[in-house]
Amino acid sequence: MGLFDRRAGKGTPFDWLVVGLGNPGKEYTRTRHNVGEECVRLLAERHGAPLKAGRDNALIGEARFGQGIDAERVVLAFPLTFMNESGRAVAALVRRYQIDTPEQIIVVQDELDLDPAVVKIKAGGGLAGHNGLRSIAQHLKSQDFLRVRIGVGKPPNKDRGASHVLTRVPSHQRDLLDVAVAEAADAVEAIVADGIDAAMQTFHSR
Repeated sequence: MGLFDRRAGKGTPFDWLVVGLGNPGKEYTRTRHNVGEECVRLLAERHGAPLKAGRDNALIGEARFGQGIDAERVVLAFPLTFMNESGRAVAALVRRYQIDTPEQIIVVQDELDLDPAVVKIKAGGGLAGHNGLRSIAQHLKSQDFLRVRIGVGKPPNKDRGASHVLTRVPSHQRDLLDVAVAEAADAVEAIVADGIDAAMQTFHSR
């Protein structure tokens, strides 16, 4: 039986799983690698679903996007594993919240191949060498999950890749990233409300 085969579970299945990638620990807070975490925390604030430690190596908030009977049930999660083990937490959350398909998973990530503060939406596709995405794909046995990509730009040279994403950001760039994190949160909400195609059309036409 595969990960996405429906299993008998307690409660009503959730509609969406939104995962913000990053590394746990104060030393990584506000670094480029943790913009995904920042986005999920912002969504948790917007929707009154504070993130709390759960059973599945993640901080979790259970939210409703929208009003009334049409509201979408959304799990907001920040894995407490390090980036290259993110998939362990994601797979556990898929089982716990009875997520049916990888297309119901939105991963918010930092992206070296985009200019700083550019936000793009992607459905499936390659992993671009991102360790968090690679781990998720390995555990889900699928690359079809959705991504909201926050550009952090390339390092001056390849040898400085780790320091580029793991060190604090200069204040002038940090202001731009804060705007991008809010835009990424808007993009997640648009995917949930209108679907991936409509969200891509809206955000990629800007």
